[in-house]
Amino acid sequence: MAQPSAPTAGKASLNELEQCLPDCMASDRAGLRKRLRGLQRRLGQGKPVARGLVARHADIQRSLARRRMRAERLPVPSYPEELPISQRRQAIAEALRHHQVVVVCGETGSGKSTQLPKICLELGRGVDGMIGHTQPRRLAARSLAQRIADELRTPLGEAVGYKVRFTDQVSENTHVKLRTDGMLLAEIQGDRELRQYDTLIIDEAHERSLNIDFLIGYLKQ
Repeated sequence: MAQPSAPTAGKASLNELEQCLPDCMASDRAGLRKRLRGLQRRLGQGKPVARGLVARHADIQRSLARRRMRAERLPVPSYPEELPISQRRQAIAEALRHHQVVVVCGETGSGKSTQLPKICLELGRGVDGMIGHTQPRRLAARSLAQRIADELRTPLGEAVGYKVRFTDQVSENTHVKLRTDGMLLAEIQGDRELRQYDTLIIDEAHERSLNIDFLIGYLKQ
C-alpha cells in the first residue's frame, strides 16, 4: 500500500486504510476505525487530512507488523498421545472453527487444561490477540502456565505467560495468557470488550464460583 500523502486522494486513501483493518491486531481495530471515521468527517467538511492520513498509515503499519510477527512466532504444538483429549482434538478443533461458544467436558486428568490452548494455537488463535485461559486459583494459573510452556518448549513469560495478583509474567510476544478468573474480571474495567484476546478459555467452570458466574454472564453479552 502506497504511503498516503496527497489531500486530493484523501477518500481513496481512507478506503485503502480501512481495508487493512481486518489484518490489524484486534485490540487496535476499534481505535483505528474511530480515527479513520474522524478523518472521513474532516474530509467531508473540506478540511485538510494529509497529516492525519500519514499518522494513521503509520499506526496501521505498526499494527500489521506486530500481527505478522505474532503469526511467524506462533508455537507449533505436539500432543501426548496417552491423554484422552488428544484422541478427540480434531473434533474439538472442528467445533471451534464453526461455533463461537464450545463446552468441553471430560474426566479429571484427561488433559483439557493443558491441551485446549494448544488446539487453539494449532487453529491460528493467539495471533489477533492472546488466548486467555482462566483458573480459579493463583497457584493453578502459575503451575499450568509453566506446564504448557514446557510442552511448547518455550520459556515461561514468552509464548506462554501468566498474570496473578502481584505477579505479571506476560510480554508482547505472549500467545497464551493464564490468570485467575478474578483477574479477568478486573481487566474488564480497562478493556470492556476484552479486545486483547481472540479466544477465552474459562476453565473449571463447573465450580460455579461467584467470579465464574459473573464472567459467564458478562461474556454472554
